[in-house]
Amino acid sequence: MTIRAVMFDFSGTLFRLEQNESWVAHLKDSDGVPLDLEAQAELMRRMTAPTGKVVELSEEYQYAWENRDLDPALHEKIYIEVLRKSGLPRLDQAKALYDRLIDPDEWTPYPDTEAALKSSAGKGLKVGVLSNIAFDIRPAFADHGFDQYVDSFVLSFEVGAIKPDPAVFHALLDQLGVPAEETLMVGDSDEADGGARALGCAFALVDPLPTNERPDGLLAALRTHGVL
Repeated sequence: MTIRAVMFDFSGTLFRLEQNESWVAHLKDSDGVPLDLEAQAELMRRMTAPTGKVVELSEEYQYAWENRDLDPALHEKIYIEVLRKSGLPRLDQAKALYDRLIDPDEWTPYPDTEAALKSSAGKGLKVGVLSNIAFDIRPAFADHGFDQYVDSFVLSFEVGAIKPDPAVFHALLDQLGVPAEETLMVGDSDEADGGARALGCAFALVDPLPTNERPDGLLAALRTHGVL
């Protein structure tokens, strides 16, 4: 199969929300005790988990969790609740941390993100970014100059569908103008991103490790599928 287009996931694939000590050093639990390193790391994991349930939720909040990437208001509502249930009872603390989550400038690109995007575009492939997300990530690409290598962005809250719904993959494929059978999807979730296989796309799974622990995961995935 000849690959003519590559679709990339965002979180855990091209960029990662890295733990920053300055964000969490002042956070305290309901007893006023500062959160230890394990609790801080767990907060970050729960804020960026692509699938699955991270805390027990009422029916109201379960609905918000399942639809968080379709509606910015639901996204904020559920993550404030997740943070509250994860040991941050103060609304001001939860809101401050949530604001970091949705700030594209706070996301760190993987070491080979630029090379993966640039190399794909340089070979004449169409390049798209497809993300289950409730805020605009385009500024993160523009800030690093990566936007010049991306032909199209499809974000779940803008199109009203979330991976693995075939509709969201079709939305990007239509914009790229390349059939699924000639497209590679690269992502960190076999469940969500791997849904592209149902349409006939090839799929490459990458590990959402901290950026300093995955220097060339994207390039390796592209090489495995004959893109580079």
